[in-house]
Amino acid sequence: MKKLEEIELYRMTHLENILHILKNGITHKNSKNADPYYKSIGDLSLIQTRQNKEVRITNGIYDSQNERVIILGDFIPFYFGVKMPMLYVIQNGGNFVEEAVSPENIIYLVCDLISLVSLQQEFYFSDGHATDRLTTFYDSSRKDGLTHIIDWEAIDSIYWGGIENLEVKRKKQAEFLIKGDIPFRCIKRIICYNKNAKEKILKFGIKEIMIEINKNAYY
Repeated sequence: MKKLEEIELYRMTHLENILHILKNGITHKNSKNADPYYKSIGDLSLIQTRQNKEVRITNGIYDSQNERVIILGDFIPFYFGVKMPMLYVIQNGGNFVEEAVSPENIIYLVCDLISLVSLQQEFYFSDGHATDRLTTFYDSSRKDGLTHIIDWEAIDSIYWGGIENLEVKRKKQAEFLIKGDIPFRCIKRIICYNKNAKEKILKFGIKEIMIEINKNAYY
C-alpha cells in the first residue's frame, strides 16, 4: 500500500512529441493547444474504441439511478506504473499497432498524484483496464481510497501473461483519467530507455535533472 503523496502517474508517448509538450504541456486531442503533428504509438483499434466508450462511475456502489456516465475519450489517461502490457505490444507490434516502436523512442511522462489533483480538474480512476467489464470506476470523492483500491502488487507485477494471470493483467492496467490539459510544470521527470534517448531529449531543451534512464521500465 502506498501513501497518497507517494503515488506517481505515468503516461507513455513518442519521444518526438517532447517539443510540443515542453511548450504546451500534456494536451488532450480535442484541445485548442493539441499537437497537429502528434506521433501516436498506441493500439489504433483501442484508441478508436475509447473515443466513444461510455463507463459508469459507481464508486463500488451499484445504484443505476445515481451513477454518472463518462466517455473515456474525453480524458487524458495515465497508468499507475511502468512496463504495462500495452508497452509490450507497442515495442513488439501486433494487434492494431501499425508498427513496432523502438524503446529508444518511447518515453514516460511522470507526474505525481498530488500535483494533478491540485489542478482542480475533473478526474476519475479505475481499479483495472478501462474497457474491461469487471473494472470499477471511482470519482474524486474516493481519492483517499487510491491507497487501497489500487492493487499495487499487480501494478508492480513482472508476470501477467497466461490465463492464470488474467486478473493480474486487468488490475495492472488501472488508470487515472483527468479532463483538460496538464501544464508542463506538473511533469516531475521523464523516463527514457538509454543514453542515446537522453541525448535526444536534452536537445529539445529539457533540463538534465528531469531525465532518468531506466531500462527496467521497458521490455
